[in-house]
Amino acid sequence: MDRAMRDAGASPAGNRKPGRWPRAGGWRAALLGSAALLSMMVPAGRGVTQPLSGASAQPSAATPPAQPAAPPPAAPPQQSGNNAPVTFTAESVEYDRERNLVIASGAVEAWQNERILRADRFTFDRNTGIATAEGHVQLLQPDGQVLFADRAELTGNLRDGVLEGLSARLAQNGRLVANGARRTGGSILDLSRVLYSSCDLCAEDPTEPPLWELRARYATHDQEEKRLRYRDATLLMDGVPVLYTPYLSHPDPSAPRASGFLTPTLGTSSFLGGFVTTPYYWAIDPSQDLTLSPTLSTKQDPGLGWAYRRRFNAGEISASGSFGQRDGAKDEEGLGAHIFSRGQFALDEHWRTGFSFNRASSEAYLRAWRYPSQRSLASDIYAEGFWGAETYARIDARGYQGLSEIDDTGRIPLVLPNLFADHWWGRDSLGGYFTMDASAFALSRSEGTDTRRLASRLRYELPRVDRWGQVWTVRMQADGMGYWADDLDLAPNFARQGSVEEARGNVRLGLDWRLPLLRGAGEYGSQLIEPRVQVVTGPSMGRQTLIPNEDSLEFEFTDANLFELNRFPGRDRQEGGTRVDAALRGAWFFPNGGQLEGLVGRSYRASREEVFEEGSGLEDKASDWVGRVRLSPVPWLSLVARTRLDKDGLTPRLIETQGRVSFGRGSISATYLYTVPSAALTTQQERREVGGAVSGQITRYWRAGAFGRYDLEQDRAVAAGVSLTYEDECLIFDTRFARTYADPISASYYTSDTVLLFRLSFKTVGDFGFRAI
Repeated sequence: MDRAMRDAGASPAGNRKPGRWPRAGGWRAALLGSAALLSMMVPAGRGVTQPLSGASAQPSAATPPAQPAAPPPAAPPQQSGNNAPVTFTAESVEYDRERNLVIASGAVEAWQNERILRADRFTFDRNTGIATAEGHVQLLQPDGQVLFADRAELTGNLRDGVLEGLSARLAQNGRLVANGARRTGGSILDLSRVLYSSCDLCAEDPTEPPLWELRARYATHDQEEKRLRYRDATLLMDGVPVLYTPYLSHPDPSAPRASGFLTPTLGTSSFLGGFVTTPYYWAIDPSQDLTLSPTLSTKQDPGLGWAYRRRFNAGEISASGSFGQRDGAKDEEGLGAHIFSRGQFALDEHWRTGFSFNRASSEAYLRAWRYPSQRSLASDIYAEGFWGAETYARIDARGYQGLSEIDDTGRIPLVLPNLFADHWWGRDSLGGYFTMDASAFALSRSEGTDTRRLASRLRYELPRVDRWGQVWTVRMQADGMGYWADDLDLAPNFARQGSVEEARGNVRLGLDWRLPLLRGAGEYGSQLIEPRVQVVTGPSMGRQTLIPNEDSLEFEFTDANLFELNRFPGRDRQEGGTRVDAALRGAWFFPNGGQLEGLVGRSYRASREEVFEEGSGLEDKASDWVGRVRLSPVPWLSLVARTRLDKDGLTPRLIETQGRVSFGRGSISATYLYTVPSAALTTQQERREVGGAVSGQITRYWRAGAFGRYDLEQDRAVAAGVSLTYEDECLIFDTRFARTYADPISASYYTSDTVLLFRLSFKTVGDFGFRAI
């Protein structure tokens, strides 16, 4: 059987060089299942296209010459499928009248539609209905499937038969050989003494066994169900038996999807103890499927995971979820569950609608049952419209769920409805750009501020370049908002007044000036110096304590928003007053495409704006310094650093750096983050954290990676992990270890967890997973 596999062209897992497969004049390689072709092949004379019942063939030497043929009848209606006529060519074709045999020999090639049969000799006995193909038999299907045999003998109107010395090349690099095969019912192929593998054989020594192979006493290939079933099967690794099973089944590699059990996942965890998860995949129909994943464990009652997907002509939906025992150490006893779902549908050429619904018993439940976990879940239902690149509209409703143990559910908002629309008028006659948007939302909390807001924003920009190369940009932004708020004295605003009804507006006018000075440096590239100054003015907006803040809670002053007219990310906090923003940008562009670029700048105010919190960098008339440096002198090196320095002593308030070095098939990256406490940010403590990651291809088939993060302020590890993967044309071995460490001060940011995974994937057969922790 190994010899048969070598003849079929397998080429191996040890020294992986491409193997040699039988050549057949440009035929396409592919899949098992082509025996069905034999039920359709009917010889007809050289170059003649007609059914076998009317075959006209050259007489043998012992047969008297035939009389001249009558004029051909009118062409019958064109047929297709199994009733289509067959054409064949051969070096010689003869008809033995005494034995009533049609014999074609010498490079026989017959085809029907896109089905092709090749053999050295083809004989059809018209008395018995037996067709025999001998010598280098090749059967090719329209989808590219190919089957090899030493000899094929077909009976029963060419639907059933026996094949000897079978070998086949399947989809996804699969190879199969058998001593013999019997085809019954036109779709069932029974094989004996079977060997299957998707590994290449060693080109230097094809006698070496493949990296893995399945050997079975019997196997059945159901061509309608597209499934392979083995009996008395043994898995061999490098020729050594490692696993025996009386029964094994997997889809034909050509099948895009097939119902059946997926390979199980084994493992242990502190909550479950020892556990096994055995998924069952149900291909309901061509447009939908369902996967059920029951989990049995030694410490908990059984749990069930599920995943459902369906496609429609106008959209799709997908959902996944689970049911299981809660972690009594962190949650109340009882049954827990989760669901993650989404969907999207096109209504017409402009409108589409969609939804997402995500809920879970708790973050502890998700972690205990090994599902993706996060601090909060968002759900929404929406409709949105698109009219080219100019107009966009959306209406939605949003809900949130906090999963952290420290979350106050009474403060979590429900947004219903939320509306937004914007329009862009394009370039006007002066060369300017005008945009307008409008929005409205109603937000409610069970134990906090309820807010309703109407808002609109107009923006206009007019750039101009004068004769000296100076770039002047006139900018305008006008905001109008109306508020109705209740319980403003509760979270998250804690204002001194309980309710408010207020309308307000803000207009910001800006004049932006830039002077890009470019100098050519010949073989050293080019250099740029660009001073930039922007003057912005508008009414002072005050402290705004009686305005609910729903969309401007997280604010950080950096080089990215230095020149924004309103530097808050939302509309609920408005920047006012008159200021001057200034920055100097320099760059060196190298001939190889690399560059060194930097910027430093700050802002000056005519008056102090109380809307900015202490520590934000904008609370005084003169702001902190902000800057960035970007260096990428060669394609394999990239460095980026951003900073914010105190305006008085240049003490760092923010440092964020990223670096990446690529080498061949690997890379190394490193990060550093430093921030000071700020009332404008969720983090109320100083952070100094370093991180790094390395990944690379060690050899042709091995790759590895590692990552880590360390909190310098608390002198403790935050997270660490390593991975090691082997992958070739037929096997994947993957192992991963990851550890996150709980934050002793704020468990809402860092929670403790440990994962150790092993995965072994036999391509085209299945995966075997084990979770040790």
